[in-house]
Amino acid sequence: MNTFTPFISEHLHIRAEQVDATLDLLDAGCTIPFISRYRKEATGNLNEVQVAAISDLNDKLKELQKRKDTILKTIEEQGKLTDELRDRITASWNATELEDLYLPFKPKRRTRAQVARERGLEPLANTLMMQFERHPEEAAKRFVKGEVKNAAEAIKGAQDIIAERVSEDEGSRQAVRGIFRREATIASRVVPKMRDEDEAQKYSDYFFFSEELRRCSSHRLLAMRRGEAEGVLRVTISADDEECTDKLKRHYIHGTGPCQTIVSEAIDDAFKRLLGPQMETEFSALSKEKADDEAIKVFRENLRQLLLAAPLGQKRVMGVDPGIRTGCKVVMLDAQGNLLFHDVVFATGHIADSHGGSEAALRRFADIAHRYGAEAIAVGNGTASRETADILRQIPDIPVYVVSEDGASIYSASATAREEFPNEDVTVRGAVSIGRRLMDPLAELVKIDPKSIGVGQYQHDVDQTKLKHSLDQTVELCVNSVGVNLNTASKNLLTYVSGLGPALAQNIVDYRKEHGAFTSRAQLKKVPRLGPAAYQQCAGFLRIPGAKNPLDASAVHPESYPIVEQMAKDCGCRVIDLMKNPEERKKIDLNRYKTSTVGLPTLRDIMKELEKPGLDPRDKIETFEFDPRVKTPDDLVPGMELPGIVTNITNFGAFVDVGVHQDGLVHISQLANRYVKDPNDVIKLHQHVRVKVLEVDKRRHRIALTMKGVGQ
Repeated sequence: MNTFTPFISEHLHIRAEQVDATLDLLDAGCTIPFISRYRKEATGNLNEVQVAAISDLNDKLKELQKRKDTILKTIEEQGKLTDELRDRITASWNATELEDLYLPFKPKRRTRAQVARERGLEPLANTLMMQFERHPEEAAKRFVKGEVKNAAEAIKGAQDIIAERVSEDEGSRQAVRGIFRREATIASRVVPKMRDEDEAQKYSDYFFFSEELRRCSSHRLLAMRRGEAEGVLRVTISADDEECTDKLKRHYIHGTGPCQTIVSEAIDDAFKRLLGPQMETEFSALSKEKADDEAIKVFRENLRQLLLAAPLGQKRVMGVDPGIRTGCKVVMLDAQGNLLFHDVVFATGHIADSHGGSEAALRRFADIAHRYGAEAIAVGNGTASRETADILRQIPDIPVYVVSEDGASIYSASATAREEFPNEDVTVRGAVSIGRRLMDPLAELVKIDPKSIGVGQYQHDVDQTKLKHSLDQTVELCVNSVGVNLNTASKNLLTYVSGLGPALAQNIVDYRKEHGAFTSRAQLKKVPRLGPAAYQQCAGFLRIPGAKNPLDASAVHPESYPIVEQMAKDCGCRVIDLMKNPEERKKIDLNRYKTSTVGLPTLRDIMKELEKPGLDPRDKIETFEFDPRVKTPDDLVPGMELPGIVTNITNFGAFVDVGVHQDGLVHISQLANRYVKDPNDVIKLHQHVRVKVLEVDKRRHRIALTMKGVGQ
């Protein structure tokens, strides 16, 4: 059994044998998508979320083990590692507890207590801590020598030692930590000189804010921390000082007298100078970590929904990046996304008037669309999007889709875009990206840093390493859940396929250029450096439509081809007949094909694939139109019902585009006529909804919306 299996099993509520099998597969180099899709028998049918959770917790425990090894080595080198301490450190998997155990032995800067020890005052501190001495001043006189000038200085030095002992004692820290955990308050105040600054107004809700830390939501905490980083706010975390010191004194002080008074003063100093600030730092970090985790969870779910948004498919698309001063950048793409033509059309603004106005623009748009056989039009949702889309909708029989252009400018200036279109400028590349996003959002969005896609919550304020890991994992899971066309996929898309990565993805593209389209999955074995292990991990997620072997276009893994071939042989037909004829599939008794490694989970997956080979799990795309009555926030009136598109989901609600160039917020309390814990339980990204206007705050540029009592 793996070292961490018992802890992971208990923590994630997954059976130990399932955890152990998953860890063995991960250690063997298997990827999360491969394990969850093709090793269900081994893991007991764990899904990709459970496998990912096991993988992540295993990585955390490995890091914690390294920390434990460092702690043990450091204490042992000091000659202070007792058997009891070793056992406690070895048994602990709590990072906070480990640091508490380590604190008294942790190398630190020269402290006041260390200075006092160097002056020989530790015995006096021991005497005072025992609290038996009736005349502590007399006892202190015995330590007046060298740099200790008098009894008062001796007592002060002893108090410094006591204060450090109290602050480093595990019991003390747990006692104060318990109070902070239950009662700590987070407060923010505006920096006086910033109060009237325009850029500070977005933080006005936090100018005089206070809340129990355990009840403070992640978005409020991250907003305060951002305000603090920008110099607008001062943020503090505190508990009741008197309650904390009283708790400590009840533990350390016995009775009354002069020694008790001295120790009491040392405890006050321990909390004010050491323990209190340390707890504020600790809970600041813990609350930030919790807020980061919640924000990353929101971002991850939004990204997943965005990547799995409905694709138009292989159609000839006209992509339009709207603009006023510089005109609309127009591109025509063939069904494979290749650039056929590009132009600039002035559709709105004063310059458009000098070019014949909207009627001339419509004629130009229509001419391009008809000349290249456009089957759909994709319009970016930026400046002048509404006006441009209204013109384009006048072209008959060609549907118009408004597409998010977040991150298109990042792509257009990237090395990937320069490699794809070395002879075109950034405006053309941006319009191409908009058109391709309509055809296949997943294939296009993988070319962009997920943080730039515009669906996060404080994504630049959270732990960037943790964020990148989570988002990369999300992209990988999305790509593999959909599957990839081996003959059309870009290097960027292939990079995220199970078992590949940038180098092998490039090798596949190079092989394809040199040898032409792949005709079978088996050809992957000829790609340089793509060995048996990588082939096993990637083959099932790569599709070859029209291949000689029909299974090459499905999610059936090559290792299972013999099973399907035996099924066809037993039915007296070909594999293609099994895929086309439901009657043939009805003859199959799955129990006949069970082995020691292949069970019903895999066999049922095979049957699903034979029924609908290579089925795309994404929804079908729908067109959408905004209410023609509203174009700007000035057109909005409380009580007005409008159609909208969900553009972003946070843990406090959802932002909805109603066509006025400024998203409105549907607070979580306004999402439904019932309690909503998670907005994702009610709505999805890019969902078409109907909302009602509650309030328009022009000063703070905020639009409040509700979905309560509005017909969807």
